[in-house]
Amino acid sequence: MPAKDITDLKIGVLGGGQLGRMMIQSAINYNLDISILDPDENAPCAHLVKHFSVGKLTDHDTVYKWGQNFDLITIEIENVSVSALKQLKNEGVTVYPQPEIIELIQDKRKQKTFYKANRIPTSDFVLTENAADVANHQDMLPGVNKLGTEGYDGRGVQMIRSEADLPKAFDKPGLLEKLVDFERELSVVVARNEKGEMDCFPVVELSYHPEQNLVEFLFAPAQISSENEEKAYKLAKDVIEKLDMVGLLAVEMFLTKEGDVLVNEVAPRTHNSGHHTIEANRTSQFEQHLRAILNMPLGSTELITPAAMVNLLGEDGFTGNAQYEGMEECMAMNGVYVHLYGKKLTKPFRKMGHVTITDDSIQDLKSKARKVKDTLKVKA
Repeated sequence: MPAKDITDLKIGVLGGGQLGRMMIQSAINYNLDISILDPDENAPCAHLVKHFSVGKLTDHDTVYKWGQNFDLITIEIENVSVSALKQLKNEGVTVYPQPEIIELIQDKRKQKTFYKANRIPTSDFVLTENAADVANHQDMLPGVNKLGTEGYDGRGVQMIRSEADLPKAFDKPGLLEKLVDFERELSVVVARNEKGEMDCFPVVELSYHPEQNLVEFLFAPAQISSENEEKAYKLAKDVIEKLDMVGLLAVEMFLTKEGDVLVNEVAPRTHNSGHHTIEANRTSQFEQHLRAILNMPLGSTELITPAAMVNLLGEDGFTGNAQYEGMEECMAMNGVYVHLYGKKLTKPFRKMGHVTITDDSIQDLKSKARKVKDTLKVKA
C-alpha cells in the first residue's frame, strides 16, 4: 500500500453496480476519493462519484488506461480484465484482491481444483469439456453441472438429476459436482488485511429461490451448533489464508447431515450474504472491505441484533420502468430497512434492492421477513 494518508489515495473500483453503490456509502464516512469504471452509463454508481467512466471491464486497454490514474484498485465484480490488472500491479499500482486470485475465482474449474490441491473440503467433482463428457460421468448423478466461466447470479448452474436430464448439459468446459445431501446452506464473510489480520462475520444461513438459484432469504445468526459454527469460521479463514488474499471473501458452504462443512463457492468481494451487516453488525461488510484493502485495523464484526435479509427481485412477467408496490406497508413495520439500488428498469428476477429486517425474536424475524417478501413487489 502506498505510504499516504488514506484520504489522499486515489481509489479506483471496477464495477458500478449495487455493491459499488453501498461501498461508496461507507467510503464517504472516511472522505475517500472513489472513481468508478462501468460499461453502463446509468449504472447504480453513476451519479454518486465525481469520476465515473464508461468502459468495458473485460477489455485490457480500457482497464489498463483507466487504472493508471490510481494508487489502489479494487473490484465489485469478478468479470474484469485480469491481464490489465496484472500489468498495473507490475507497474506499482496496488490491486486488492490480487489479480491472480480474481483469475482463479473467475473459473469454477480452477477454483475447485485449488480446493482439492490445498485439502480444502468440498464436494466431489469431475472436470468436463462438453455435454458428451458430462454424459460419460453418470456415476456422478444426481449432480450439479456448472459452466467453468460466464456464470453469474445463478446462471451457468443447473441440476442433472438423472440420465433424462443429460441432453440439457452445458456443451462448454465446466464441471459436474456430486449433489451434496446438505442440512443447511451457510455463508461466512471473512476479511484479511496486508498485516495478515483476519476476522469473520457471524455465520449466516441462506435460502435460495428454487428456480433462479438466487438468495431469497438470509438469516443471521445461522441456527447451528457452536461446534459447527467454529468449523465454518475455521474453514473460511483457511481458504483466505491459503489464497493469501487481501480484502473481503464470501465463502459459501454446505453443512451436511453428517455434520461436515464443505466449501461450495467463494466470491472475492462484498457479497449478497453480507448485506444485513449495514444495520445488524458493528461494522458493515462494505466498511470492512475498505479497511482490509487499506491495511487499516479491521472493525468489530459483532452481531448487534438477529437479522434477516430479503432480496427484492423483479417480478416474473414484468419488464420496464420499475414500480414498487407495498413500500409504505413495509416501511411502517418496526425494524425494516429498505435499500433500493437505483436501477430504473426492472426485468424478471433482476436484483433491484434488498430489505434488512431486525428483531430480537427469531420467530418474529422470520414472520416479518415472509411478510416483506409477500408484500413488497417490483413491477413495471
